[in-house]
Amino acid sequence: MLHTLKIYTVDLEVGMYVSGLDRPWLETPFATQGFRIESRDQIDRLRQYCDYVLVDKIKSHQDAQALQRKVRNERRRVPVSGIFKGREIKPYADAADWREEHPRAKVALNSLVRDIDDIFDHVSDGGKINVMRLKRSVDPIIDSISRNPDACLWVARLKQHDQYTYQHSLGASIWAVSLGRQLGLPKRDLRSLAVGGLLMDVGKLRVDPELLRAERPLDEPEREHLRSHVTFGVEILLDSGVINKDVIDMVAHHHERFDGSGYPNGLSGEEIPPMARIAAIVDTYDAMTSNRSHAPADSPSNALRLLYKNRDIHFQAELVEAFIQAVGIYPAGTLVELSSGEVGVVVAEYRTRRLRPKVLVLLDGAKRRLREPRIVDLMAESAANASVQLDIARSLEPGAYDIDLSTVQM
Repeated sequence: MLHTLKIYTVDLEVGMYVSGLDRPWLETPFATQGFRIESRDQIDRLRQYCDYVLVDKIKSHQDAQALQRKVRNERRRVPVSGIFKGREIKPYADAADWREEHPRAKVALNSLVRDIDDIFDHVSDGGKINVMRLKRSVDPIIDSISRNPDACLWVARLKQHDQYTYQHSLGASIWAVSLGRQLGLPKRDLRSLAVGGLLMDVGKLRVDPELLRAERPLDEPEREHLRSHVTFGVEILLDSGVINKDVIDMVAHHHERFDGSGYPNGLSGEEIPPMARIAAIVDTYDAMTSNRSHAPADSPSNALRLLYKNRDIHFQAELVEAFIQAVGIYPAGTLVELSSGEVGVVVAEYRTRRLRPKVLVLLDGAKRRLREPRIVDLMAESAANASVQLDIARSLEPGAYDIDLSTVQM
């Protein structure tokens, strides 16, 4: 209708008249098809259920021009070279297959985990980051992901640290390098992404641990203290002599959002440094797919769906789409149920054959654990048995059927 405007819920204000939602009314708790917003609580509730709503210009207690300014114009698409100006962009090609890269990725990741433990423990005790050691530690991981990300992402999914901050730092680092590889960034930038991913949450080492473990909603002072991990993180970097601007940007701005709704500075769009835009995506994705004190892990496919839904709202669309290309629809470590009823975990070829990757089958069709897991190549199965095609029926939540990936042997 000509008198209605599409307004994102992050832009709503008291006095606007909501005449339509981005979903059926019956899927929400709102009783009538149309109401005037009278409180911030209503806005918060709308944000829980909707990404955008339709606002009636005539019935709203708002100036028409002020309302029109709330409508977002579609942003013109930009190439990767336009996002990362002055950087050499060159596509990568796989230089090793999964089986060849797997043992190298395992050695590199084991070494990195040991180094992260030592470095974080030292910082936790009031010490400084050993920058040179950290750079040396990430190089084997960067080399492995450059050759073929499949093995490293698979091994990383199996690594379970007893502290979320450490585990999350490792995951964010690997996802960041994988996205940088997909974008074609040079190795020096991949190193910055690796180090920045590892250090994004280093400031949490100075936050009250009780808040990090809290399973209850935090009050406002507690939320502010938790948000201060960004400031603490930058202080730790500067005290340790870190001068890499990209790394500092990732730590300082990984909670900024493309629409300006993030913190600590409320930056938006191109005000957010490009590496920090990457940091926001990988930080969110790894958090959603990890077990946290206040929320269980979501499935990778659901997390990707949420990122895609928030493109050009919380995250730059071009970078979200590149991330989905980098990790595939069913990333390594995703539990899936096959059309045969068997259950397995995706291990390889998830980028190039998104719907037909290689799957390590763990349970038979009756959901009984196999004595010897076996790898099924869905592409090969499809070619060999054209009449009875084996497909992925659905992705499963982490831990489904009591499967603990950290115990899976290859």
